[in-house]
Amino acid sequence: MKRLVAWLLLVSVPATAPAAHGASLAVGRGAQTEVMVTVYNGNLGLVKDVRQAQWPTGIHEIQYADVASLIDPTSVHLKSLTDPSALRILEQNYEYDLLSSDKLMEKYVGKKVRLYQTDGTYNEATLLSTAGPILEINGQIHIGHHGRLVLPSLPDNLVAKPTLLWLLRNQAAAAQKVQASYLTRGLNWKADYVMVVDASETKSDLTGWVTIDNKSGATYSNAALKLVAGTINRAEEARVPRALEVASKAASMSDASRDFKSEGFFEYHLYTLDGRTTLKDNQTKQLTLLAANGVTVQKQLIYYGAQDYYRTSYGMPMSNQKVGVYLELKNSADQRLGVPLPKGKVRVYKADASGSQQLIGEDWIEHTPKDEKVKLKMGDAFDVVGERTQKDWRKIGTNLYEVEWEISLRNHKKEDQTVTVVEPVPGDWQVLASTHAWEKPEAHTLRFTIPVTKEGAAKLVYRVRLRF
Repeated sequence: MKRLVAWLLLVSVPATAPAAHGASLAVGRGAQTEVMVTVYNGNLGLVKDVRQAQWPTGIHEIQYADVASLIDPTSVHLKSLTDPSALRILEQNYEYDLLSSDKLMEKYVGKKVRLYQTDGTYNEATLLSTAGPILEINGQIHIGHHGRLVLPSLPDNLVAKPTLLWLLRNQAAAAQKVQASYLTRGLNWKADYVMVVDASETKSDLTGWVTIDNKSGATYSNAALKLVAGTINRAEEARVPRALEVASKAASMSDASRDFKSEGFFEYHLYTLDGRTTLKDNQTKQLTLLAANGVTVQKQLIYYGAQDYYRTSYGMPMSNQKVGVYLELKNSADQRLGVPLPKGKVRVYKADASGSQQLIGEDWIEHTPKDEKVKLKMGDAFDVVGERTQKDWRKIGTNLYEVEWEISLRNHKKEDQTVTVVEPVPGDWQVLASTHAWEKPEAHTLRFTIPVTKEGAAKLVYRVRLRF
């Protein structure tokens, strides 16, 4: 079977089917003058492909090859950039029945083929089935008959690559520059960030990368590139409005800075590459999104409580709760940032005593506008531990309780530390007593700031009355 299929591909004789109203004209990638790609979050890309060709006047069938294999045919739109009124689309088709040995065999089931022998002789046969294959020769049924199978022509409805087919009426004698735009699956992008924290843990260098994954089935050479950050609504039947077609223009490679420029676009953010790039099929490409040095960061140690501690009598110490370690920064211009940060993963590094960079944590950030804060969880503290003990719990009336908590914090580091204790408090509540000053940042939250000396300990004791 392998030998038969190999010969089948080598000796099939192609034949071009005539167009219904004139010659069938091919416009391949060689006629391409410009391509613009907009990539959205969530497996979606908008392609604008500009090609130039001179067609005779009248009605002709145009083959527009080398398009994405994951194209959404309902989104295709063709227009003339040279003379829009001279070009009218009568019919539009998308051909995706791709040429292969199996497809060729299937198209010739029930038809006449030839089986050539090594001495040059051949037998006329009827292909009955591709399984085997099974052939009828001189009234006899042959399974897996040896020979070189030759097909008389290439079927009309098979194409070598995904092709858009238009039936057009052209009234312009001059060369036409036309633009085909379409949506395709298989294009994705994401943001990744690398942060390097200095020895004092107060300053950092932040670099952002854009990773683009192209599995759309097409290569976009020297393309103008735009990225849309945000979640657009997709209709279940893929009826995507034309308003999503973003005009794309980019500087030439010679004078481009290769930076991304950000702008507000509807309720999203648009990042435009200053320059051009090539997105090959089945390629993952990384481009620099931003770079900022000397960004101020604030390290925070946070000890979180939980609501159900107030509803139940515990008594015994609960020492399995960790002190979380966080880094916070502000996305502002005075911090050399101040640009919309698309959702992505942030990996944070710090140099050890030998100067080698080590990973100290990673976290996700959501789409972050300028002047908003970014909080990253690095992990749990090793040398700062906490222990919570319920010192008193009593029910003093219908749905009325009093609870007293003692929170012990121990610092085994050689530097003083400050721990923020965040306690969720349900219901209607009132602080009756506390060893430390407290804040009420939200309706059901208590917050304490507790200094803990080096290799020392601190205790927070507070009592609340709650009504549910």
